[in-house]
Amino acid sequence: MTQRSPNPSADAPAPAPAEQAARTSEPTLPAVAVNVVRPTDPVIGRVVSNELCTKGGSKAAGFVRHVSIDVSGTPLAGSFVAGQSFGVLPPGEDEKGRPHKLRLYSIASPTRGEDGEGCVLATTVKRLLDEHWESKSLFRGVCSNYLCDAKPGDEIRVTGPSGKRFVLPADPSEHDYVFFATGTGIAPFRGMIHDLLESGADCRIALVMGAPYTTDLLYHDDLTSLAEAHENFRYITAISREVQNDLARPLYVQDRIAADPVGSGQHSLAEMLSSPRTLVYVCGLAGMELGIFRAIYQTLGRESAAPLISIDDEIADDPGSWTRRMLNRQIKTSRRVFLEVY
Repeated sequence: MTQRSPNPSADAPAPAPAEQAARTSEPTLPAVAVNVVRPTDPVIGRVVSNELCTKGGSKAAGFVRHVSIDVSGTPLAGSFVAGQSFGVLPPGEDEKGRPHKLRLYSIASPTRGEDGEGCVLATTVKRLLDEHWESKSLFRGVCSNYLCDAKPGDEIRVTGPSGKRFVLPADPSEHDYVFFATGTGIAPFRGMIHDLLESGADCRIALVMGAPYTTDLLYHDDLTSLAEAHENFRYITAISREVQNDLARPLYVQDRIAADPVGSGQHSLAEMLSSPRTLVYVCGLAGMELGIFRAIYQTLGRESAAPLISIDDEIADDPGSWTRRMLNRQIKTSRRVFLEVY
């Protein structure tokens, strides 16, 4: 996107409609606290609860837990906002005898915290169990299993908060929101959605949540209840290894842009994505963003998609050829798109 000159001449050409829409709807982000607790001087948080995020009978191999940590009496209390991350320093040493490195986890709590006072933050952790290909030995994720095994009362060394951009704008009512999540990528959106709904902001909100099986939808009951209680919030699922109830085929999150089960009085994802008010947030496995950009481009068309993503001419006619190597080079996002992929 072309940056506007500080002193444009009076006879400068007017910007194209798409460019003007992108400019006028750029979000103003709040000033947020970062690194009030540094890795060199962590503070002690205490586990409050540790619960499964899914119902029983999950078909996927992973186990995901919601871990709440009390940081009362530390600089972290009251300093984080929804969308940020915090650090965990697991105990012990690696194979070279060095202390384990810091791991970052998305905060799954609203800004008020789990307790309503900003003193208890939570995260969404997937237990990591894998097998090394060469040695055939079992690999246990150091920090993920440490958190998943934590019991109420256990002490955790924590730092943070981290992140300045993957947050809600300063005035939430100035925008509408489309969130795309897969797996534990739901964590920041759980907090953001609570913040938006509790603030009474005049906005529309849509969450597209992807999972391999229906039983693996994280926070499903809570999100369903929120959607039933708030007309301005839509909760849309995309199940990749089962047939969706509303369609006769499995779906990935990007497929929902075109295959959207719009109800009476609701606005479609395509309509929301075309609006100059809308901000797009993507969180989950790396690679999902490319599919979302391709679906936006193919569903909206190049001109309508331009305020969100711009595509170089040489690849514009062949979205099927796009690769992740093209991101930030030939496929560029505007400031209305927020990415947190890993």
